[in-house]
Amino acid sequence: MSAVLQYPPELLFAVCAHVYAAGLPPFTSTLDPIALRDYGIPTGLPSSMPPGNCPEPVVRRTLVNLCLVNHAWHDAAKPWLWQKIEVRLPRSWLGLLEEITGGEDQSTADNTALAVEQSIHAATKAALASTTLPGASTDEDALQKWKESILETLSGPDGSIPPELLSPPASRDPSPRRLRAKSKSPARWKIMRTISDAVQNVMERNEPGFYGNDPFPSFVPRLNLPTLHDSRPGRFVQHIDFNHFRTIGMRRSVEESMTSRFVTGERVEALLKEMPNLTAFGATEYMDGALTLLVLNELFLRGVLSRGRGRASRGRGVVSNASDSDLEEDDCERRRECKYIEAVDFTGCVSAVFVAALAEFVNTHLLPHDGDSSGSEDEERVDARRSRSAVVRFAREEPLAFPGLRRLCLRGVKSIQPDILTPFVLAFPSLTHLDLSATRVTPELLDALGNSPARLRSLALARCTRLTGESIKDFLIGAPAAARIQELTLYGDQTFPSPLSTEDLIEIFTHAPCFTSGELTYVDLSSAPVTKELLLDVCRPQPKLRSLGLSYIPQLELKAIATFIKTKAVNVEVLTLISTSPELDWNRAGTGMGALRGSARQASIALHTQIIGPLCTPPYTSILSLEPIVPQAPTRLRVIELSIPALVGLGVGAGSWRIIRSKGGRGWYVDTASGWVSGELQRQLSADHPLRVEMERLAHANGNVSSGVGWHARKMEVLHGHGMLGREDGLYGAVSFAYQG
Repeated sequence: MSAVLQYPPELLFAVCAHVYAAGLPPFTSTLDPIALRDYGIPTGLPSSMPPGNCPEPVVRRTLVNLCLVNHAWHDAAKPWLWQKIEVRLPRSWLGLLEEITGGEDQSTADNTALAVEQSIHAATKAALASTTLPGASTDEDALQKWKESILETLSGPDGSIPPELLSPPASRDPSPRRLRAKSKSPARWKIMRTISDAVQNVMERNEPGFYGNDPFPSFVPRLNLPTLHDSRPGRFVQHIDFNHFRTIGMRRSVEESMTSRFVTGERVEALLKEMPNLTAFGATEYMDGALTLLVLNELFLRGVLSRGRGRASRGRGVVSNASDSDLEEDDCERRRECKYIEAVDFTGCVSAVFVAALAEFVNTHLLPHDGDSSGSEDEERVDARRSRSAVVRFAREEPLAFPGLRRLCLRGVKSIQPDILTPFVLAFPSLTHLDLSATRVTPELLDALGNSPARLRSLALARCTRLTGESIKDFLIGAPAAARIQELTLYGDQTFPSPLSTEDLIEIFTHAPCFTSGELTYVDLSSAPVTKELLLDVCRPQPKLRSLGLSYIPQLELKAIATFIKTKAVNVEVLTLISTSPELDWNRAGTGMGALRGSARQASIALHTQIIGPLCTPPYTSILSLEPIVPQAPTRLRVIELSIPALVGLGVGAGSWRIIRSKGGRGWYVDTASGWVSGELQRQLSADHPLRVEMERLAHANGNVSSGVGWHARKMEVLHGHGMLGREDGLYGAVSFAYQG
């Protein structure tokens, strides 16, 4: 143990960093559901069995054990243990709030004074330890002298900490002057920064030129200043989401659910203020009532440009009086020291509170305001406008822009009107991932987005009823923002079919850079009028395509699909054929009890003879060959999504092919003997292979699986940046793999 204590903190921190990195999935996904059991040592490669990364519970348990070794390991492992937070249960949410913000009464004067006293004592010990030779004992007199020097610096005329906070609560003199004082205590971040500056000044005064970073080149070695100890772990958090948060099953009445909410706007705002390094935030419909205007301000108005996003030091806030002005300046100053938010997921957030807050946020920060009033207004409205203009602290010349945000998901946010949605999306010029599925996106938004500086890599426009085929065609062909798209979904179904026409598809396949470059890895053209000629004669080869959606195309023949995959997209692993092709559609024709278009047996035979046989079966090899030959299938196809009636007609499957159902209404016909093993796609796995055993277990579950089981996601994964090929569970996983629509 004594040898461990002598290791430098940088080495311990690097060890913990490698432990945390062991739980990160490889950049290239295997497309298979994540197995939570222990199946061997991770490979670090795209592999399902053995896994490519350690399970997250194992990583967190390892970091927890390292925190219990000693103080040195605790300080090294704690930042990685707090880097990612997933809020799951209401009680754990309250405990998290208590740990990071200090509880509901964290802003009282006594608690603030106590925090100041503890911070000064810790800073004094750290400063004295950095100036003392290793192994030497610290003198109490020296400690007291250092503390007095720091207090003297803090109590100077330029000090931002009130004098009443520099003495502990027990030693204060309850004079009438102090009891009458109404000024608020400074924010905790300002207190910590002020104490750190005071320590630096004292050390520079005692040892000039020996500590700190020298802005000029010098050959004299300089020591780093001691970092101020902060007991709050909020500064370590970079990711927080409510994907697994539920209040169902707590036996709460309707009144309690309305009046005693766990996740409120005030609590979320207080939490975000303690997270200066937050880069990813995920919300759901179970807590969207807490997404108030103040919460949105804390999310987006971050970074060094929060005062004006590129303009000289000018603010953007609308204030009503002097106290609000001071508060706004403090908030701007604090936010300037925060990192930009890089990823935001608002999937399914449709509450009236969120809709109103987003509208107010857009009207306040993103839309230009006219300074002149129209002549038709009466004098009262003119006077009211003038009075409101008088309380605007700084002028607004142009809308804000948020260059830090790169990934945005608004899937299912149906209540946002186009006049609010358009400026909100256009305020992010650095977008690479954008999911606008099932929203009120308009052709005007696509046109403006095409001329923006954004360079999209992943785009989702599924079930967007207000888009036209011409607007999608013009965007994909002529927009610079769409030239580098690698993942594209234009999914439509029988309820909301695709607006594209055959002529639009011809133009897109011929001229759109994303289709002509051959860089696509995910494409969904469900319900679009795709024909045999388009696939075989017009569409360019897609050598990198891994997941292909061709559902709800009733006139497209299976033979044309098989020929396209075999000749132009041999790396496709997942194919969706829900209600596609007359050979598979054996439902009742029309809305009534019409004639059958086929039988279940004929559909099963057509699927095996026209798709599985030609594409997934290795060719026959003679046993008389002198050299060992490992037969390879013509393509990598191993998962086919079908409609529920078609899956019922397949029975229990044939050979190694089994039916795996999701938690909702989707289902897949899966080759359980195929999968990624140690970075290589292998077929004909043995019956006792762990991957095949796991797939057989999912097939026998008959839909009693987690929400993260499935293939060909319908929702974009934005919090980690994996896009349409990413994998999620919880409510996000249900939207991706469980829901049929």
